[in-house]
Amino acid sequence: MKINKFTVAALAGILSLSSCEKDLLEKVNPNQPSTQDFWKTQDDAVKAVTSAYGTLQLPGTYSRWYWFATDLRSDEGYSASPWTDLANFTRFLQLDYNFEPSEVMWTDHYRGVYRCNQIIANLPTITTIDAGLKTRLMAEAHFLRALYYFNLTSLYGNVPMILEVSTATSRAPQGTIESNYAQVLADLAIAEAGLPTDYTGADIGRATKGAAQALMGKTLMQQRKWAEASAQFTKVISSGKYRLADNYLDNFTMGTENNSESVFEVQFSDALQGDAQDAPGGSEGNNRAQFFGPRGIGWSDGQPRRWVFEEFTDKTTTGGVDPRRDITVFNSSMPIYGRTYAQRGYNDPNELFWRKYQNDRTRTFEDYHSGINIRVIRYADILLMQAEALNNLGQTAAAIPLINQVRTRSGIVPLTGSFSQAQMKTQILHERATELAGEGVRFFDLTRSGLLDNQAGVDQIKTRDQDFLNFVPGKSALLPLPRTDLDIDKNIKQNPGW
Repeated sequence: MKINKFTVAALAGILSLSSCEKDLLEKVNPNQPSTQDFWKTQDDAVKAVTSAYGTLQLPGTYSRWYWFATDLRSDEGYSASPWTDLANFTRFLQLDYNFEPSEVMWTDHYRGVYRCNQIIANLPTITTIDAGLKTRLMAEAHFLRALYYFNLTSLYGNVPMILEVSTATSRAPQGTIESNYAQVLADLAIAEAGLPTDYTGADIGRATKGAAQALMGKTLMQQRKWAEASAQFTKVISSGKYRLADNYLDNFTMGTENNSESVFEVQFSDALQGDAQDAPGGSEGNNRAQFFGPRGIGWSDGQPRRWVFEEFTDKTTTGGVDPRRDITVFNSSMPIYGRTYAQRGYNDPNELFWRKYQNDRTRTFEDYHSGINIRVIRYADILLMQAEALNNLGQTAAAIPLINQVRTRSGIVPLTGSFSQAQMKTQILHERATELAGEGVRFFDLTRSGLLDNQAGVDQIKTRDQDFLNFVPGKSALLPLPRTDLDIDKNIKQNPGW
């Protein structure tokens, strides 16, 4: 190929520029906001915290890939995606440690951490701000950083703990699961002290004191610190701020968002439908409905296991089928987005699809712009975790009334009689599956239950999910750390077994 001599000469000239001349090529756009200019006003502080919430809408957090790492890697779901690497990711067969879903989850969560660290470092320097608002905004930043690190630690384990504003040359010590959860709890203690119990108007949806207490409890549960977790759940329950929604379906539709059962949810909207996910005017819709949508509607990259459908064995007080089943899962006897299975051309009457968080009641199609808020923590989850904590503390009888609150909301016959501690442990796993299937909690439930600790426990799971044939205790419960970061910082060690 011929190269124009002028081009070569020009390149040579550029490479030989003096440092003074180089400055001519390194001009900063004077209209671009800088750190020095930004952290000045109350409005700056509010915008910064809003941006830290915005990271919750990204593909690597609650919009898309999180559900593959939680719902589909658990025994509740699977992927038959034609993207083989994606299906293998849910089968514990990840050969590429930089595989997009895993790496994007890592990057987007740390993007959120980075924004929180900027707030925590710079907000105290703003003097022209209401003192009460300043305390609240700092508490919100600590809550969000805790949530990002809770997910990172639960999914990847021994992640670097970055607590200061980072630069391209920053290096952070690699934490352990224990030390990382300790930092999560430290952030949540600050959040609990500074957050209000509720909000009004445009502020509804921000983190509350109850959300901080609930996430504390969930963090302690993952460490099997039952008594400490129970104490946090008691705060939430006794606050009187939450109650179960009258209708179970109200937890998964746009028209009933931020209701009495919501402890914390990510705010999504289908109003903005730009291509960019992290830019002004970009999409604020979640992608879950598109990726989990039934064939002919969405991509069908994630589906529920048959046992989930069959788990809804409890009858209502009038002898009917548990109504949560048909809110959770599409089956062949149901119309899908207004059409029967036959009308949609399905060949397998046994095939199931997720219905939870789908827009079939208001749409005839799906896209990347679902406006349904993701309920990260529901009051029903708190009641069932409190029951689990009490059972592990030997207070099995005290777990029954908590479970019955959840059951009777959906018209299910309440539990009666007595249970051994072992029987109640099995019962609670059943209750959590029927109430919370497809909500990103099952993999954490399996971890906490001890079933992933050894081969005997994994063998139990294999009977309902053959993907667990590939599960290796001591390895597969955690995702591999991205190779990119290991190459940058040689002090970071890969997770065991990877």
